[in-house]
Amino acid sequence: MEVAEHITVLTNQAKRFAEAADQSDLETPVPTCPDWNMRDLVRHLSEIHLWAAARVAKKTDQLWLEDLSELTESWPDLAVFWPEDSDLVDFYLKTNANLVDALESAPADLDCPTFLPAPSPLAMWARRQAHETAVHRFDAENAVGNASGFDSEFAADGIDELLAAFTPRKESFPVESEKVMQVSTDDTDDHWRVTLKPDDVSTARGEGPADITLSGSASDLYLVLWNRAPDSAIEVGGEIGILDLWHGNSRIRWTS
Repeated sequence: MEVAEHITVLTNQAKRFAEAADQSDLETPVPTCPDWNMRDLVRHLSEIHLWAAARVAKKTDQLWLEDLSELTESWPDLAVFWPEDSDLVDFYLKTNANLVDALESAPADLDCPTFLPAPSPLAMWARRQAHETAVHRFDAENAVGNASGFDSEFAADGIDELLAAFTPRKESFPVESEKVMQVSTDDTDDHWRVTLKPDDVSTARGEGPADITLSGSASDLYLVLWNRAPDSAIEVGGEIGILDLWHGNSRIRWTS
């Protein structure tokens, strides 16, 4: 997917996220984000957007955020923490618009801090924010009982980001010997082989022998791999325990 496509998804998913948040009391629990309520989720995504926009707009050369005051320094007219509950969803939409403006205004050869492999820094930030927003849109809709899936091309792109960009950052995996997880989409014909070792994790495109196989629609696989849907949503073959290990060790946290 191109940068412009990711920005379009980012905008559309943000609107749906806000609509879901507006349908609920901010005390509503978010089952797919344990210990969080809707207020926590809206605040989180607002903060993430402000953080990302500050990097894209080159307000700072520092990648990771240490304190909310840094965001206030970057966006003094916007980053006032925290608005009253009655204003929180509107505040979120403003942070999203601010991020979209930063992405659309950035040059194609943008040079700024990143943390995942990508064709360019701009491509990384647009892709990451599109998927961050999409997954949390699902969280918000699921919390109010009307969750839906994803476009197959976008979901396949999200699986690729998770398996080929995020997963290889791990330096180890809790297996006693090498295990291979094959992931294949039925609708986009994409295939990934994730090699899990006690001291290394790597991902490559393609098919081959595997200890566990996961197959299904791109949308369902995307949700299962992001720990947002039950394993029964996809076809699982081989050593099912490997998928259990995946669920317990693949959560992405906002950290360096």
